[in-house]
Amino acid sequence: MDKPILISPPSKPGWEAHLSLRFTPQGQRTCLTYSHRGPLQVQRPFYPEANGTCHVYILHPPGGVVGGDILGIEAELAPAAQVLLTTPAATKFYRSSGATARQTQTLRVAAGAALEWLPQETIVFDGAQMHSLTRVELCGDAGFIGWEILCLGRPAAGETFVRGTCRLDFEAWRDGIPLYLERGRYEGGSELLHAPWGLHGRPVTGNLVCVTKQPGLAEAVRAAVAEPAAGVLFGVSYLEDVLICRYLGASTQQARHLFSRVWSMLRPRVLEKAVCAPRIWNT
Repeated sequence: MDKPILISPPSKPGWEAHLSLRFTPQGQRTCLTYSHRGPLQVQRPFYPEANGTCHVYILHPPGGVVGGDILGIEAELAPAAQVLLTTPAATKFYRSSGATARQTQTLRVAAGAALEWLPQETIVFDGAQMHSLTRVELCGDAGFIGWEILCLGRPAAGETFVRGTCRLDFEAWRDGIPLYLERGRYEGGSELLHAPWGLHGRPVTGNLVCVTKQPGLAEAVRAAVAEPAAGVLFGVSYLEDVLICRYLGASTQQARHLFSRVWSMLRPRVLEKAVCAPRIWNT
């Protein structure tokens, strides 16, 4: 693996950080080269699978994002590359005095490659101003399974989301054609957070997205998650090669557990890989 290129952060309010990842098959493994600017880094790649899938943990050493921060992550997979990306901890957006924190993930997957995007949850503190966009660009028969989990406020600390703005957008494209566009906008204290047609007072929401041409998997997922815990809403849909699972409840741990169960079912069938969870999930 090449050594990272280190660039000093700019002298302006808020951090500007950028992480660029490039994955290329070399022999029996998918190898990583990368560069970074500011407080976005990666640990060394791990290879726990016989097929050489590259497991990478994305790090944000400050531990939280504040108003005015601008974070960007780009990942590009060459043909036949096999990659799993995750994070060792939740991403936290702290209270802001007015400036918006912005985070953009652009994930490009070439034909014949496969990407698993499995970050830990995003926690939005009361009073935060944030906008996060994840854009997945697939070419040809590229494979993708990914999830995003959002927690508004800090339920364990008795904190609800009564002030601030949270925008969480997710896009999946194939050969320049949109497959799935999700637009989430949550205003602190708004009716949406409590109304039956909205979040119904549940602070945790999440989506799992799998691009696949196997519509029958939707029924299999529904059967596997037929009886989620009390108070949890969990739905599964399939439309135009996109399988979508939605969670609405009160626990990020519960959301991760359900999504992990679904991922364990989908991985062998969609990506033809045995289940191999990242080791960081056990810490």
